[in-house]
Amino acid sequence: MLSSLGESAQFIIQLIVVLGCLFYGAKKGGMALGILGGIGLIILVFGFNLQPGKPATDVILTILAVVVASATLQASGGLDVMLQISEKVLRNNPKHICILAPVIGWILTILCGTGHTVYTLLPIIYDIAIKSGVRPERPLAATTVSSQLAVIASPVSVAGVSMVTIILNRGVIIDGFTSYVDLIKLTIPATLIGVFAIGFWSMFRGKDLDKDEEFQEKIKNSDLKKYIYGETATVLDKKLPTINWVCMWIFLAAIAIVALVGYFDELRPAWPNAKGVMKPLGMTPVIQIFMLLAAAIIMIVSGIKSSKISKNEIFQSGMIVLVAIYGISWMADTMFKAHMDLLTATLGEWLKAFPWAYIIIGILISKFLNSQAASVATFVPLALSIGVDPGIVIAFAAANYGYYILPTYPSDLAAIQFDRSGTTKIGKYVINHSFILPGLIGVFTACVAGYVLAKMYGYL
Repeated sequence: MLSSLGESAQFIIQLIVVLGCLFYGAKKGGMALGILGGIGLIILVFGFNLQPGKPATDVILTILAVVVASATLQASGGLDVMLQISEKVLRNNPKHICILAPVIGWILTILCGTGHTVYTLLPIIYDIAIKSGVRPERPLAATTVSSQLAVIASPVSVAGVSMVTIILNRGVIIDGFTSYVDLIKLTIPATLIGVFAIGFWSMFRGKDLDKDEEFQEKIKNSDLKKYIYGETATVLDKKLPTINWVCMWIFLAAIAIVALVGYFDELRPAWPNAKGVMKPLGMTPVIQIFMLLAAAIIMIVSGIKSSKISKNEIFQSGMIVLVAIYGISWMADTMFKAHMDLLTATLGEWLKAFPWAYIIIGILISKFLNSQAASVATFVPLALSIGVDPGIVIAFAAANYGYYILPTYPSDLAAIQFDRSGTTKIGKYVINHSFILPGLIGVFTACVAGYVLAKMYGYL
């Protein structure tokens, strides 16, 4: 029996099994990450006789509620209003697109809780850049990275809510940290600083188009030049009905109410706990309730059919994440819980001695899982269990974004596709692509800023 092996040998074999599932799942893409967890669980439970852990149920249910609300907003046309406002700002300031486009991508993610809102924005950014003589790679790569960097800072993102849920449900006590509002007051400024760093660096990356020999050679061909400059991509020609604006404000009002209720405990109903102490309703069910409420009101007011909600990009990408987290979190919890003493004695001591190594591990795990929510659900419980300072987990929250390392994420591939000039690309060696440097600059800058803010707030 495999269970008769020594603990170290068991751990190594089990780690190979888990990583094998992750690698193959990542290669297959989509829901495969979660589905492959079934193979890992069979081997761990029936092969090694490990007691099954628990999937991240709170995280999964929160994903469901947030995705339904965001998808309903998109189906109702409320998201079109945000995109139209964004385009007006960009077209009025074309020379500042390398700064404004990433910031707008960041804002849209903050408001909607998902970076997938960037898809409609990308062709508009390309159109403005190419016709303003700006190298399209600069704003396109910066925007896709910034839109994903913002995920951990959104009040309705699964990753952010999951991190707070995991920390508070484990009874971790951090001075001044009692709700997800205390997380986003760190992650919002930290990631925004990271976005500005990406934007300023992007202003000077690559050759200007008039000095780029490869680009100049392309536009000598009249047909290719016509293709590169193309027709104007815009959403400004859409006449948006009033109901679209109403739906947007309903969604934003729900976010504002959640933030308000989260900040003031007295606004939440309370019940006595086992010790007779009145304990207010936790923020996890609060977010789930208000997101479902927002979706219901938007659906009723707009009159959209429920079938329309399940057919858009936000809903479909959200469900893929949900399945991935279900399988991954269950498999990881089963393995890590069985070897907690070993992990605490090795990885735990190492991370205590070199806390900045948390960033590297977080980035790598995120790349394996291709999801910040999955990374949080897998790495944060492990880090807390092996004794990593909770303040470090909060300070380096941006480290859960690492899937820019390889150019495989859908929004990055979309940016390459929309850039008809060919400046946004994957290099000869794959790793030298348009997104890796903006990603590293943004994440490390956000982590440094997060560390400073964590010190200021007393989390460290």
